[in-house]
Amino acid sequence: MKSNMSKTDRSIRAVVGLIFIALYGMGLVSSTLGIILAVVGVVFLITAAVAFCPMYVPLKIKTNK
Repeated sequence: MKSNMSKTDRSIRAVVGLIFIALYGMGLVSSTLGIILAVVGVVFLITAAVAFCPMYVPLKIKTNK
């Protein structure tokens, strides 16, 4: 599994992931939408941590040089 994400891409994903989780955690977004945002936030944090996005593979996207 090679890295396919740049540092900028990883940073943006981490920030957006934390925002999504915080919105759900603080109760600003609830019900189904809140759960979906929380799950997407966790996925963003995981992909940022490992520097690999599985969706980039079939789309042949690489943000790192």
